[in-house]
Amino acid sequence: MKPTKIKQVLPAELLIEWDDGHKGLHVLTTLRKYCPCAACKAEMESQEGIISLPILKPGQYELKSVDPIGSYALQLIWGDGHNTGIYTFDYLRQICECDACRQMAEE
Repeated sequence: MKPTKIKQVLPAELLIEWDDGHKGLHVLTTLRKYCPCAACKAEMESQEGIISLPILKPGQYELKSVDPIGSYALQLIWGDGHNTGIYTFDYLRQICECDACRQMAEE
């Protein structure tokens, strides 16, 4: 399973069309929140169960570019310079926010 088309459809959404016909939708704030890099994972784990106000950085949710990594992942480059998250194709499908995937998650 590989993307055939990647397009930012709205300022806050990314559409990924896959070779199996699936049209995935990702909200940029969700992609950033679930960044799979080690630093972001550690930060998320350290805040587990703690409610705190978010610290917003300029450009944090602005997607500058999407770069392929081999034949297995995408690297997202954010407006604040963050670029260490490697989003595997499997991971992107797991966190897909399209209507069909959300409905499957609720069942």
